[in-house]
Amino acid sequence: ELEKLRAEKASSERVTELEQILASVHVVDPPDAPSNSVTFGATVTVKDKKDRTVKFTIVGLDELDLEQDAVSWISPIGKTLLAADKGDWITLEDGRSAKIVKVERK
Repeated sequence: ELEKLRAEKASSERVTELEQILASVHVVDPPDAPSNSVTFGATVTVKDKKDRTVKFTIVGLDELDLEQDAVSWISPIGKTLLAADKGDWITLEDGRSAKIVKVERK
Protein backbone atom coordinates (compact mmCIF):
# COMPACT_ATOMS: atom_id res chain seq x y z
CA GLU A 1 0.00 0.00 0.00
CA LEU A 2 2.80 2.42 0.92
CA GLU A 3 4.65 1.67 -2.34
CA LYS A 4 1.46 2.31 -4.30
CA LEU A 5 1.05 5.71 -2.62
CA ARG A 6 4.69 6.59 -3.33
CA ALA A 7 4.29 5.63 -6.99
CA GLU A 8 1.13 7.74 -7.29
CA LYS A 9 2.90 10.71 -5.71
CA ALA A 10 5.88 10.32 -8.05
CA SER A 11 3.54 10.14 -11.06
CA SER A 12 1.66 13.20 -9.89
CA GLU A 13 4.90 15.14 -9.39
CA ARG A 14 6.10 14.14 -12.86
CA VAL A 15 2.82 15.30 -14.43
CA THR A 16 3.17 18.64 -12.64
CA GLU A 17 6.76 18.96 -13.86
CA LEU A 18 5.75 18.22 -17.47
CA GLU A 19 2.86 20.69 -17.28
CA GLN A 20 5.29 23.39 -16.12
CA ILE A 21 7.66 22.61 -18.98
CA LEU A 22 4.84 22.75 -21.53
CA ALA A 23 3.56 26.02 -20.07
CA SER A 24 6.98 27.60 -20.62
CA VAL A 25 7.34 26.54 -24.26
CA HIS A 26 7.34 29.28 -26.89
CA VAL A 27 7.17 28.42 -30.57
CA VAL A 28 9.71 30.49 -32.44
CA ASP A 29 9.90 30.75 -36.20
CA PRO A 30 13.43 30.10 -37.38
CA PRO A 31 15.20 33.01 -39.01
CA ASP A 32 15.19 33.03 -42.78
CA ALA A 33 18.22 31.12 -43.95
CA PRO A 34 19.84 31.58 -47.32
CA SER A 35 18.13 29.23 -49.77
CA ASN A 36 21.37 27.34 -50.37
CA SER A 37 22.05 26.67 -46.68
CA VAL A 38 21.22 23.34 -45.08
CA THR A 39 19.25 23.93 -41.88
CA PHE A 40 17.33 21.93 -39.29
CA GLY A 41 14.13 20.60 -40.90
CA ALA A 42 15.46 20.83 -44.45
CA THR A 43 15.22 17.96 -46.91
CA VAL A 44 18.53 17.61 -48.70
CA THR A 45 19.09 15.71 -51.93
CA VAL A 46 22.62 14.55 -52.68
CA LYS A 47 23.96 12.92 -55.85
CA ASP A 48 27.06 10.75 -56.01
CA LYS A 49 29.49 10.45 -58.93
CA LYS A 50 27.42 7.62 -60.43
CA ASP A 51 24.30 9.87 -60.45
CA ARG A 52 22.65 7.95 -57.59
CA THR A 53 20.57 10.25 -55.40
CA VAL A 54 19.77 10.04 -51.71
CA LYS A 55 17.46 12.28 -49.68
CA PHE A 56 17.88 13.21 -46.03
CA THR A 57 15.52 15.22 -43.83
CA ILE A 58 17.25 16.71 -40.79
CA VAL A 59 15.11 16.30 -37.68
CA GLY A 60 15.25 16.05 -33.90
CA LEU A 61 15.58 12.75 -32.08
CA ASP A 62 11.86 12.62 -31.30
CA GLU A 63 10.96 12.95 -34.98
CA LEU A 64 13.04 10.14 -36.47
CA ASP A 65 10.05 7.83 -36.90
CA LEU A 66 7.94 10.51 -38.62
CA GLU A 67 9.94 10.90 -41.83
CA GLN A 68 11.03 8.10 -44.15
CA ASP A 69 14.37 9.75 -44.94
CA ALA A 70 14.94 11.27 -41.49
CA VAL A 71 18.37 11.71 -39.95
CA SER A 72 19.03 13.24 -36.56
CA TRP A 73 20.73 16.62 -36.47
CA ILE A 74 23.26 15.11 -34.03
CA SER A 75 24.11 12.08 -36.19
CA PRO A 76 27.37 12.15 -38.16
CA ILE A 77 25.55 12.66 -41.48
CA GLY A 78 23.24 15.24 -39.90
CA LYS A 79 26.21 17.24 -38.63
CA THR A 80 27.94 16.96 -42.00
CA LEU A 81 24.87 18.23 -43.83
CA LEU A 82 24.29 21.11 -41.40
CA ALA A 83 27.84 22.33 -42.04
CA ALA A 84 27.27 22.38 -45.81
CA ASP A 85 25.49 24.34 -48.53
CA LYS A 86 23.96 23.47 -51.89
CA GLY A 87 26.79 22.69 -54.30
CA ASP A 88 29.15 21.37 -51.60
CA TRP A 89 30.60 17.88 -51.76
CA ILE A 90 30.22 15.73 -48.65
CA THR A 91 31.28 12.24 -47.63
CA LEU A 92 28.42 9.85 -46.94
CA GLU A 93 28.57 7.28 -44.15
CA ASP A 94 29.48 4.54 -46.65
CA GLY A 95 32.49 6.57 -47.84
CA ARG A 96 31.00 7.78 -51.14
CA SER A 97 31.41 11.41 -52.11
CA ALA A 98 28.18 13.17 -53.00
CA LYS A 99 27.21 16.67 -54.06
CA ILE A 100 24.32 18.52 -52.43
CA VAL A 101 22.04 19.24 -55.38
CA LYS A 102 18.84 20.41 -53.67
CA VAL A 103 17.83 21.97 -50.34
CA GLU A 104 14.09 22.10 -49.61
CA ARG A 105 12.20 23.56 -46.66
CA LYS A 106 8.62 22.77 -45.73
